[in-house]
Amino acid sequence: MDILTGQGHQAIAASPSSGVDSVTGEGLDEAMAGTDVVIDLTNTTDFDENVVVPFFTKSTANLLAAEKRAGVQHHVVLSVVGTDRIGPVGYFAGKTVQENAVRDGGVPYTLVRATQFFEFIPMIADVGTRDGKVFLTPHLMQPMAAADVARLVADAAVSPALNGELEIAGPERAPMHEFASRVLSAQGDPRTVAVDPDAGYFGIPIEETTIVPVGEARIGEKTLDQWLQENTNS
Repeated sequence: MDILTGQGHQAIAASPSSGVDSVTGEGLDEAMAGTDVVIDLTNTTDFDENVVVPFFTKSTANLLAAEKRAGVQHHVVLSVVGTDRIGPVGYFAGKTVQENAVRDGGVPYTLVRATQFFEFIPMIADVGTRDGKVFLTPHLMQPMAAADVARLVADAAVSPALNGELEIAGPERAPMHEFASRVLSAQGDPRTVAVDPDAGYFGIPIEETTIVPVGEARIGEKTLDQWLQENTNS
């Protein structure tokens, strides 16, 4: 939001805490009044397919309906690189539903697919931990700083709607276990990281390039080392 207001745009945050609930529809019409662009960052922390699919189904339908009533001209949604390759499994089942609804929703749109955030790497390590050791796939990832994600999503919001996908990623590409090892080491975490070709991604089988861009992508500026310097104790 600060990025957009700093550029002279009027940006208004909307969430259940401010009386706007995309799942129930509460407050959406009031929030949409006079709005040109909606940035959809709705999310759930639950990875259960039985939770995420209904969440994204209801939320996206309500947002698009309110946008049509208000005459919104651009719907920008933050999604995940690899959603179309992993398919409708677990959390990605919900993102697939969301992406398809936006494509068919009748509002000009841009799907911004981001790679994993640096901030999520410790969680990925936790999921892969067994008996005090971290087991992760050697398949590639290309994570990025959340600040770069915010900047590139803001850029998409003030640009013409693509009616398609824009992929964004970090400046470095390497095996997942290597990124995790660097982060844990910098954070003083004593766990060792081991390679497990069958580890997948949150339990979902993936291939070498499933969760990295395979075509053109916008690249973030911040490297992992820079992010670690800013986010770990010296």
